[in-house]
Amino acid sequence: MGSSPPRILLSGDVYGRLSLLFKRVVSVNKSAGPFDALFCVGQFFPDSTQQLEEFMEYISGQRDIPIPTYFIGDYGVGAPKVLSTVVRDPANQGFMMDGLRVCHNLFWLKGGGKFTIFGLSVAYLSGRQSASGQQFGTYSQDDVDGLRALAEDPGIFDLFLTNEWPSGVTNMAAANDIPPGISDSLGGDSTVAELVAEIKPRYHITGSKAVFYAREPYSNVDAVHVTRFFGLAPVGNKEKQKFLHAISPTPASTMSAIEISNKPPNTTPSPYKVVDNTPSRVTTKRPGDSTLEEQYWRYDVKKQKQGDGNTEKLCFKYLSSGTCPRGDNCHFRHDDEAREQYARGVCFDFLNKGKCERGPECHFKHSLVEEGESITNRRSRSQNASANRSRECWFCLSSPSVESHLIISVTEHLYCALAKGPLVDDHVLLIPVEHSPNTLSLPSDCQKELHKYQSCLRMFGKTQRKEFIFFELISKRSTHANLQALPIPQSKASSVKSIFNLAAKKLGFDFEAIMGDDVSEARELLKARFDGVSGFFYVELHDGTILGHTIDENENFPVQFGREVMAGLLKMPDKADWRNCKLSKDEEAKLVEDFKLQFKNFDPSEDA
Repeated sequence: MGSSPPRILLSGDVYGRLSLLFKRVVSVNKSAGPFDALFCVGQFFPDSTQQLEEFMEYISGQRDIPIPTYFIGDYGVGAPKVLSTVVRDPANQGFMMDGLRVCHNLFWLKGGGKFTIFGLSVAYLSGRQSASGQQFGTYSQDDVDGLRALAEDPGIFDLFLTNEWPSGVTNMAAANDIPPGISDSLGGDSTVAELVAEIKPRYHITGSKAVFYAREPYSNVDAVHVTRFFGLAPVGNKEKQKFLHAISPTPASTMSAIEISNKPPNTTPSPYKVVDNTPSRVTTKRPGDSTLEEQYWRYDVKKQKQGDGNTEKLCFKYLSSGTCPRGDNCHFRHDDEAREQYARGVCFDFLNKGKCERGPECHFKHSLVEEGESITNRRSRSQNASANRSRECWFCLSSPSVESHLIISVTEHLYCALAKGPLVDDHVLLIPVEHSPNTLSLPSDCQKELHKYQSCLRMFGKTQRKEFIFFELISKRSTHANLQALPIPQSKASSVKSIFNLAAKKLGFDFEAIMGDDVSEARELLKARFDGVSGFFYVELHDGTILGHTIDENENFPVQFGREVMAGLLKMPDKADWRNCKLSKDEEAKLVEDFKLQFKNFDPSEDA
């Protein structure tokens, strides 16, 4: 394949008509190929026993499958018999998200998962929504939870395969392009709509509605790339609707930020509503709002409560991140003790089911802390873990993981480093040398150095006609303190307070303004507001004012809140996520050297 993008064929419901499908595939392959793979969505198995004999000739190997073929529509006549055999095949044992082999060139994508093929990141949800709990043909809440957790991983999904259309996909679309008779009342799946809004794939492919529909690209909330939706018709349909479609997407992992953020002229807003506290509460962008309103419409009250723990199974989302977007509506248990075990490296399946079926492929622990372990032993283990943290933490200078090429300046207690994925070229972090969870709990000597660093950065910024804004998020998940230092043009400095206050209101809280006679006194007053236990966010403005907010235990506070607000102020919404601003190591080293050169006369380490 070389450096060329992979060439992928997409098919709608097959209904067991493999001869018809592969005849068309061979023809297209000769005229426009070669193609690398075929993905089938919608029902894959026959609709009646009359078609089963021909279908089984491919399954048994009597007929050849011309191209690697992957399917998710694991329902229809013959599905339980065929798939039961597939599951029992020793070659398919273990944790295999890239497909269970059915026969030569045919693979079943079971449940919900994600895998990489030809450089493309592919997510899928096999089966249909059902409360029946049958073994094949339906997806489970576990599958949905797993995909939601995968959506938190870094990187962009290239393809998302589902059998059902997402409800609401025709919202915001050009009416004259929508196939006749298509509406949300005809088979739209709200769960798929919620998932696709979270996953934000570049391509979403579905079947099941007996029509072909290529929707205009739409923008995603909190992401720079667009999504293209394709609904595919059934193979051999009488209406001659298109059932085979070809795409050749460049993997997102190899694309530049400019390429990723490119939006065609016909791009529409996202058709999916932003889910609030409950599935019935939604917020949408309101036309005519001010610039600040446009930047923060997505923040309309996102506070959420923890799940009620009314089931036995664990919520993977809560275990992996400490929060769950479904709150009280989650069907799974939010267990803090299990989350502690998970954080120690215990296998999720072991915690959830009491066993793990991945075999040697699983690299997690399959034992819990002994119930009879003494408090002394636990404390000892905790102290040992604390001693080991500095070796594992990316920010500890003693850690082998520290990216030393990002370091700009080092004093006795603190160091200054280029931010990873900087919002602007001189976006830096102030970080304690020793492991500490936040800058507000630093000892007095460290605090003095921190004040000096801030003062030096402010003086340096003024020579560049900029003002440095400082902000920090303190949460239970915080590991090593880092104070963000972000310079903005002096002309925008007066707007910082209002835009943060507006964003706060959209989230349902008000900042407390903290002011002292000078910056040092203001930070001392700030420390008095912080109880050392709760989560906390604060931002230090150019005039010495500090805006602080104590984060409630059940509050789902955006991890990148400070950066998102500043990205909006600077009219850089595509850079709100640091992952969209990743640089090569050489590019990072060049920015560090440039900053060192300009900062030299202000650098507090030069006085040491």
